[in-house]
Amino acid sequence: MTSLALAATGIVALMGGCTGSGGPRSAGPTSAASAPVRLWPDRKPAPQPERGRGENLPAAVPGVPRVPSGDIRKAPLLTVVKAQVDAGSALDGGPQFDSATESRINACADAPDHCPVRKPQYQDLTGDGKPELIVGIEALDDSLALWVFTLRHGVVTRIMDAGATPLSVEVANGDLILREPTGTPGYATRTVYEWDPRTQAMTLRAMEFDEADSTTSAPKRTP
Repeated sequence: MTSLALAATGIVALMGGCTGSGGPRSAGPTSAASAPVRLWPDRKPAPQPERGRGENLPAAVPGVPRVPSGDIRKAPLLTVVKAQVDAGSALDGGPQFDSATESRINACADAPDHCPVRKPQYQDLTGDGKPELIVGIEALDDSLALWVFTLRHGVVTRIMDAGATPLSVEVANGDLILREPTGTPGYATRTVYEWDPRTQAMTLRAMEFDEADSTTSAPKRTP
């Protein structure tokens, strides 16, 4: 047998091995990708809601002394809260809280045990290495007003305004995360706010539907 014939025989044998056990096999035909189909394309989009107060950010809080040290922990908490309550009422043309909650806020200094303002939290949310002030105010209906303040050239400035009835409030990797119950037993929503350098405010990044842990009533992430 010539060397050319021997080489051809070796190639055939090698190819036979590839098609045997352990060789590559076809996965079958792949479904063709299709573009989204818009339903009712002749209908106009619904009117978009007007901008709410939470979108008018960032906003300097009037009536709060400047903090030249650059440390927002030096800003007096109750002064910031009361100034923001007044500013919000002036902006919206009405009170931000019910009268009972506002009365409790105004009485925080004299009756701290009944103060609806939670203990202030300080976390770096903007990524500049300095903490922001996170404020939670509990209303009588168990809802929570959640405000975040930062310093801009020494001026206390609000960069987040949200309302929720949270199971928990967390900070992870600079994101502020709210977990809230839903009308579906065993599930909760997970809302994530992140710092947006373009708008200079905390913006809504994601809302997810998660399975809740029935033993602790706190939600857990679905794998």
